[in-house]
Amino acid sequence: MDYILQGFKEAFFLIFSGNLEIYSIIVLSLLVSLTSVIIASAVSIPLGIFTGLNNFRGKKLFTRVTYTLMGIPPVVLGLLVFLFIARRGPLGFLNLKYTVAAMIVAQTLLVFPIILGNIFSSVNAHGKVIMLSCKTLGASKIQTLWILVKELRRNILIAVVTGFGRAISEVGAVMIVGGNIKDKTRTMTTYIVMQNSMGKYEVSIALGIVLLAIVFVINGLLHKFVGAHDD
Repeated sequence: MDYILQGFKEAFFLIFSGNLEIYSIIVLSLLVSLTSVIIASAVSIPLGIFTGLNNFRGKKLFTRVTYTLMGIPPVVLGLLVFLFIARRGPLGFLNLKYTVAAMIVAQTLLVFPIILGNIFSSVNAHGKVIMLSCKTLGASKIQTLWILVKELRRNILIAVVTGFGRAISEVGAVMIVGGNIKDKTRTMTTYIVMQNSMGKYEVSIALGIVLLAIVFVINGLLHKFVGAHDD
């Protein structure tokens, strides 16, 4: 119990001590995760809306593949990305191994099916009813799309935040493609794993608390944003 209390004390010390290494790790973690979520959202949101609204050949297969990829083990995805970017891999000429770019690629591929699957499910369940109501009221295509997004904004935001939560807490994939290199590719999760393996549990607990605090703040902002638009 003592080392848990010490972990809380260490958390406050790490945050307010001005430790540049810790700050750089936190900033890099946020940079990689936010960039990955933005890229994944830019593709998955319109794709999820389109596939949810329309019937097309292979939709059942698309659904099964998407839902399967939502649960893909991160280490497996990390290994696949690593094999592609390794020196002898098809993308080896890009020299992405053990770089921040490789971590962003891995996390983007990881959260993409999560955001896509959640949006697809919401639009597939409620989109056609909304579209029919808009058509009955004589709304144009642009107006209908706007109303659809507005009505499902809570589901869309939850999908994006779910993707962010998966990204910021990821360790397996980023460890494989990033290498946990000091001052270069070290994130909060990989640092926690390293410190824990060295027996420095207080530091691991401290960074774990910081990680939870970040997720808590992001979720708080989501609820505040959604609640403000529901008033």
